[in-house]
Amino acid sequence: MEIFLYAFSVMYSPGPVNVMGLNAGLTGQVRRTLGFFMGVGCAMFTLLLLFGYTGEALLSRSALPYLALVGGLYTLYLAFKVFTSHVVLPGKTEQVWPAEKPLTFWNGFLIQALNPKGMMVVLPITTVMFPAAHITGVTIAVVSMMIALGGAGAPGSYSLLGAVLGRRITKDAYFNLFNRLMGCVLAVCAALMLHDFWIHV
Repeated sequence: MEIFLYAFSVMYSPGPVNVMGLNAGLTGQVRRTLGFFMGVGCAMFTLLLLFGYTGEALLSRSALPYLALVGGLYTLYLAFKVFTSHVVLPGKTEQVWPAEKPLTFWNGFLIQALNPKGMMVVLPITTVMFPAAHITGVTIAVVSMMIALGGAGAPGSYSLLGAVLGRRITKDAYFNLFNRLMGCVLAVCAALMLHDFWIHV
């Protein structure tokens, strides 16, 4: 039980993945970004399986700062894309983040795989909690799948929240302001990741 409580508390707190989900909801792209949520869940499942069966053999804690560097740079790129996007409400020429390139499965997979926050979920669960709870064999895959579903649901729930808020907003300028704010929040997330790299390298 403590495994799921720990995973839930980390995965559902604000972070780059959830901010992207919130922004998708605000700009009316919930359905178009289902692949993004699936990518987040698949990344979590892959990481949990890899480290669940191999422990820390594949990635030592000394490599985490470099993961933070790559993840920070990728998040900074996403922050730029969100900040510079432009929204025009239906009835006009509609364009969102940008319209021809919505968030994809691979966007979700990469941002979650490179997210140090994701590793904060995976490493303690696989190296400490799984052995303590005597979770081995096929049970690792079953529990990993349940956690991964929760991982996909985190940005999904933020996206639904954004969709509810977005329906109450009627002016283009508000959506564009939200894009700027979400871009700034993502930039802060990227800065925190890069700070983790700087202090641990």
